Amino acid sequence: MFNFRIIARAFSQLLIFEGIFMLVSAVVSLIYGEKVAYPFLYSALVTIVTGVLVFTPLRNEERVYGSREGYIINTGIWLLSSLFGTLPYLFSGTAASFTDAFFESVSGFTTTGATIFRNVESLPHGILFWRSLTQWLGGLAVITLSFYVLPVMKSLNIQLSTTEFSGQLTDKIHPKFFETSKRLILIYITLTFGEVILLLFGKMPFFDAVCHSLSTLSTGGFSTRNNNIAAFSSPYLKAVITIFMFFAGTNLVVFYFALKNKFRKITHNNELMVYIAIGLGFSLLVSILLFAEREASPFNSIINGFFHVISIMTTTGFYTTDFSAWGNLLITIMIIIMFTGGMAGSSSGGVKIIRLLIITKNNRNEVRRMIHPSAFLPVRVDGKTVPPGIVYNLLIFATFYFVFICAGTLILSLMDYDIMTSFTTTASMLGNIGPALGSFGPFTNFAEMPAAGKWVLGAFMIIGRLELLTVIILFARNFYSK
Repeated sequence: MFNFRIIARAFSQLLIFEGIFMLVSAVVSLIYGEKVAYPFLYSALVTIVTGVLVFTPLRNEERVYGSREGYIINTGIWLLSSLFGTLPYLFSGTAASFTDAFFESVSGFTTTGATIFRNVESLPHGILFWRSLTQWLGGLAVITLSFYVLPVMKSLNIQLSTTEFSGQLTDKIHPKFFETSKRLILIYITLTFGEVILLLFGKMPFFDAVCHSLSTLSTGGFSTRNNNIAAFSSPYLKAVITIFMFFAGTNLVVFYFALKNKFRKITHNNELMVYIAIGLGFSLLVSILLFAEREASPFNSIINGFFHVISIMTTTGFYTTDFSAWGNLLITIMIIIMFTGGMAGSSSGGVKIIRLLIITKNNRNEVRRMIHPSAFLPVRVDGKTVPPGIVYNLLIFATFYFVFICAGTLILSLMDYDIMTSFTTTASMLGNIGPALGSFGPFTNFAEMPAAGKWVLGAFMIIGRLELLTVIILFARNFYSK
């Protein structure tokens, strides 16, 4: 049995929260004197009223039946927020159909950054702000949910049993979720404002600075310009965005430890060291190859190399040039980077560094075990032994990850897309990256994709954001048994 009262309470709070931010977008529209303010008001009214109607008071000692409510709530958060997030697009008429509106909304809340709009610069300011805001809210949800509990009331927490699939071993800031989430949210907001200020120093227009900061810290990738970051020629702006994309892919707990001068916890964080090594290594490699093969200047090679590696690695998806035209070797490297992701506890998508680290160490141990069958070879991260159950579950995750990519590639191929387009687009949607290669590379959109394809890719965005196994569990027969 499920405790539907708890589920309804969580969904109610979600809708009310989302409706309030629709009102914020309405204010932005009013500031710019746009009629789209009224569609936002209507959307907020529908969303908030729905949230109030499903609000369910809970008793002081509400019974919880295991973790199944947590799985339903976790999945429902992305589905409901995306569903009601379509209202501004539909009421304003900016989306041609419900399919397009849902695709754009899902892409925003899952921080994917793929768009159906051909001419972004023709959109009202309110809609542009809402697109970036959905990504910022989605990134905030990812970060808070990464600590595995969703608050329903102060006396009750539901355990979201995604712990065994994430591999995250990073120390928590505080044993209580509310104190932890407050600190994370404050760091998230502070970094966002910090980027806005630095972009303004680079003479980026205020509205653009706000929207791009919202998209950067959430590793989203929505832009206010048709040419994305290429619309801004300043190397300074590209450098600032590169740095904050890297910050966005970092576990926010690292910043908390830095503020508390607990640098030992930072320097002994294996995942962080690997994250820095991969980011720096691939960035230097791509920069050198750009200089050698593309005959670009050393400075431009470094700027473009670091920008695009960090953008794809952290699954932000910003771009300054068409990297799909870089040549086979560089394209292959970019495809490899698509499967990394950022750190656990960040808003980035992808496989995540901690999973790759644990799986790599386990594979190394298995090779050693073939030579020394009786040896005890535990997997250790940050000096801690990773339980075999977690290692086993991460191997399952990796298996399913590539099974989904193969399935998505097959589905898109049946829609008459070439193998490069099908494979990289599936990987991009599942990793919540945004741009792919082939027909859906940088400077392109998904407007021409058939409706069926948009629904398939929308599903892959949600599945990727939910870390795959959270969705798969919902289809297990035993999940609904008593």
